[in-house]
Amino acid sequence: MRLVLSNESVQNMVMTNETGQVLYKTSTPFRFGIRTTTLYKVVPNESPEDMLDNFEVIGEIVWHWIGPSTMRLHGEEMKTNQFIPRQGIWGWVTKRTFTGPDGRSYKWDMDFSIVRLSRNDDQTEQELARSHRRHYGLVGSKRDPYLEVHPDLGHMLDMVILTFIYVDKLRMDNENAATHSA
Repeated sequence: MRLVLSNESVQNMVMTNETGQVLYKTSTPFRFGIRTTTLYKVVPNESPEDMLDNFEVIGEIVWHWIGPSTMRLHGEEMKTNQFIPRQGIWGWVTKRTFTGPDGRSYKWDMDFSIVRLSRNDDQTEQELARSHRRHYGLVGSKRDPYLEVHPDLGHMLDMVILTFIYVDKLRMDNENAATHSA
């Protein structure tokens, strides 16, 4: 499944399927201090005359500068240091793990420009999700950024999206810090 992002800022984006149907959107109003990213999911419209998308809030990430951030998904609140803790000791942390609703452990690997999801207990490290950056078409064809998600994760897609937003924002922060320090 390919989920196309309206832009590379996961805190303020619209996520569609390949045909352009909106599935999710995020919003992070600007404010000083603690910021909150809200995750919305499109819900079926009951009225055939009303063609507007209806959204419901399914999750939030409350970003803290000091101490762990807080994630909420379908009313369940989780501290990031417990739900999706850091793994690794070298440089900036490149791995985050979490337990899915199926009881299995999953791992996000953060590279400088992308993030990849695999099962944490799988020795093959089969990729289950992967982000792709925007391609401007200077060489090859132009494409918007997207998240590729394996169909096996359909049962926990909301959690994959929320954790993707979290780790990709961390990756972007690290990328921006490296760019500005150079």
